[in-house]
Amino acid sequence: MKYQFIQTHQHQHRIGRLCQVLAVSRSGYYAWRHRPLSARARADANLVARMTDLHRQLKERYGALKLWRTLVASGTLCGRHRVARLRRQHGLLAQRVRRFRLMREPHQFAPPAPNRLHQVFRAPAPNRIWVGDLTAIATRAGWVYLAVLLDLYSRRVIGWAMSRKPDQHVALTALQMALTHRRPRPGLIHHTDQGATYTSLAYQRQLTQTGLVASMSRKGNCYDNAVVESFFSTLKNELVHGQDFLTREEAQAAVFEFIEVFYNRQRLHQTLGYVTPVQFEAAHVP
Repeated sequence: MKYQFIQTHQHQHRIGRLCQVLAVSRSGYYAWRHRPLSARARADANLVARMTDLHRQLKERYGALKLWRTLVASGTLCGRHRVARLRRQHGLLAQRVRRFRLMREPHQFAPPAPNRLHQVFRAPAPNRIWVGDLTAIATRAGWVYLAVLLDLYSRRVIGWAMSRKPDQHVALTALQMALTHRRPRPGLIHHTDQGATYTSLAYQRQLTQTGLVASMSRKGNCYDNAVVESFFSTLKNELVHGQDFLTREEAQAAVFEFIEVFYNRQRLHQTLGYVTPVQFEAAHVP
């Protein structure tokens, strides 16, 4: 392990100095360099190559556990701790900033519509509870706003839309997409915050006409809508942060790929038992 560290960092520091710090001899290091690789070392090298390839394909979004599960699912048999060790040694780190974490808050404000979830984020079947919200994404051309609706059962994004303005139209477009694709029965709970986008007459009228039952978070309490907040945290950490979108159209194309290709169909979700939303629905819906 010490010799491997020296070989990895020999371009940043003198070999003699590294040997001195790690308390090994230079002759021992050079003997190690010319020694044939063991079967284990060759296997590690092949595994690292596969890990590096997957890491790039996944755009550096996965941590050790999900990377290991992806390797196993693709037919590469390996241990979880081995993957974590090699990943750490070779700098295959996920690009993360911070995660949204659910906490309890004491705010007690009455919303325009009752809070029907009370922070119980489970649904017995698809199309029983939808959760939605709006967020902003920066581009060099100005802000672009994203409205989403997720099915609480599978965490799948079932409706989304983007616009230059954070108004009712972008939210209604996302709602219409979800209604068109899912065709829910009357009585579905539709949960959002108390923003003007969702309390507008046009939006509430659409909910009533389609038989959806409004539910809203308490004012100023983001934890009442934690599932959508968690999705936005994932979106920002795994796509937006570190990006420099030149235009709104560029951001929209990237969001499309993230939601429809990666998030819904490729990304493993811990809450779902490390399967994708599409896989979870297919496995649990008769």
